[in-house]
Amino acid sequence: METIALIALIVLAIGVGMLWIHLLNAQHAARITAYHFSDPLPRPPGLPDDTGRRAHRTDAHRTDAHHPGADR
Repeated sequence: METIALIALIVLAIGVGMLWIHLLNAQHAARITAYHFSDPLPRPPGLPDDTGRRAHRTDAHRTDAHHPGADR
């Protein structure tokens, strides 16, 4: 009998935890929806359109011809 009560208590605790997490996620989603970000700032003249990290090539993508002394 104690084993059944313990299992029922564990299942109940898991259910309450799932409900609590669900309610917190819904509250967080509502908070994100309510917050409106401002428009991005305009780019200063002379800068390229994309200055992000993906716009720049890394050493892994370059060939040995671009690296003097790479044949050492």
